[in-house]
Amino acid sequence: MSSKRLRFSSPASATENSDEASIIKRGILEDDPAIIDKMTLQEIKTKLRSIGVPAKGAKPELVSALKSCIKSQIDGEGSSPLLCQTISEQKPTNVRENSKRKAKRSSESDHVQIENDVSDVSVDKTTKRRVKQSSVSSVNIKSEQELVTESTKTEVLAHKKPQKGWTAYNPKSMRRPPIAADTPHMKLMSWNVNGLRALLKLESSPAFFQLAQRESFDVLCLQETKLQEKDVDVIRRSLLEGYDNSYWTCSVSKLGYSGTAIISRIKPLSVRYGLGISDHDSEGRLVTVEYDNFYLLCGYVPNSGDGLRRLSYRITEWDPSLSNYMKDLERSKPVILTGDLNCAHQEIDIYNPAGNKRSAGFTDEERKSFETNFLEKGFVDTFRKQHPDVVGYTYWGYRHGGRKTNKGWRLDYFLASESIADHVHDSYILPDVGGSDHSPIGLILKL
Repeated sequence: MSSKRLRFSSPASATENSDEASIIKRGILEDDPAIIDKMTLQEIKTKLRSIGVPAKGAKPELVSALKSCIKSQIDGEGSSPLLCQTISEQKPTNVRENSKRKAKRSSESDHVQIENDVSDVSVDKTTKRRVKQSSVSSVNIKSEQELVTESTKTEVLAHKKPQKGWTAYNPKSMRRPPIAADTPHMKLMSWNVNGLRALLKLESSPAFFQLAQRESFDVLCLQETKLQEKDVDVIRRSLLEGYDNSYWTCSVSKLGYSGTAIISRIKPLSVRYGLGISDHDSEGRLVTVEYDNFYLLCGYVPNSGDGLRRLSYRITEWDPSLSNYMKDLERSKPVILTGDLNCAHQEIDIYNPAGNKRSAGFTDEERKSFETNFLEKGFVDTFRKQHPDVVGYTYWGYRHGGRKTNKGWRLDYFLASESIADHVHDSYILPDVGGSDHSPIGLILKL
């Protein structure tokens, strides 16, 4: 059922990109890039500005940025202003986070894990400050957090108490080979975006569009969109070409909070919102779509909260209700649940298990509920099945710059009915994708 790949909306046109490449080719690429070291600071700044790259910073940083731009052109990667900007704007470590906007965004998130594991780590900025629009017309960046790739150590094993045989997740070597083009399949992706408005900025969204171009998914599930119902039509019109089917649910009990969505190039047979239980359906936490071979659920499980104030609700009401709903659906066809399930199931799924025993997302009660209501009911953790001894995280708190040192949590999952779990070709994480405190996750399903 994997349909042909359609083109995506993009902030820059192919013609503009070609123009930028020629700017570089006409200059330094014709000579030895080593001469950059001999250029004056003003010459380096002039060259960077000519290709649409901010030219602020000390000379060593600007030299590195210009060399990286040229290297990407030589290697055939194109002279991406986004890539070069990210490099030129990287800050030295030990920079204290003082952005009120980021602090506010973090506090509004449903994630309130007390991350005791990083008290000895200096705080790095994990997102980029707003970039002024360049004189080069194709550089039109309005998102504070660019996709490109995060400068992280996510391929390094990071765990307070690693066990023998554990290895770090490396998508470059651990993702399975591409599935044969003539094999019917669907590529599903899920991402807690921690505020879709901030990611998109409506007119320009490098993070969102680059992810689409890079992965060419069939279905994208979003959590924590933080949209209001009045915003949905405007947001929908700013999304991807070829994905004409999108389904949104927003919180009505607390505006600008929670929220989930499914965006699909394949029209589903049916769509449902919520669990059908009024006590659970006011926060926009679940969308279900039905395809020919399975049901797909996009879920955002309630966080137990500061002081574990919602722990009882989570484990005695929400989890059992969601489990029962999934088992009811399973009577007619297999079920796949994806999203931010707000639980690091095992010690391998969190950097500092001992320091977070009473933190939301890793309490014994939540972990037991996860097992009882989902795993023991026949739903398979597809990533853990494929990678039983691999340490891979999907969430890193902004507050402590956890992504920089890969001190995170695995909170995002694809759970699949046993009857369809063997059809999974690949279950993977994209830890290098920035733009949120979560990374996207993916599932390729043979049909």
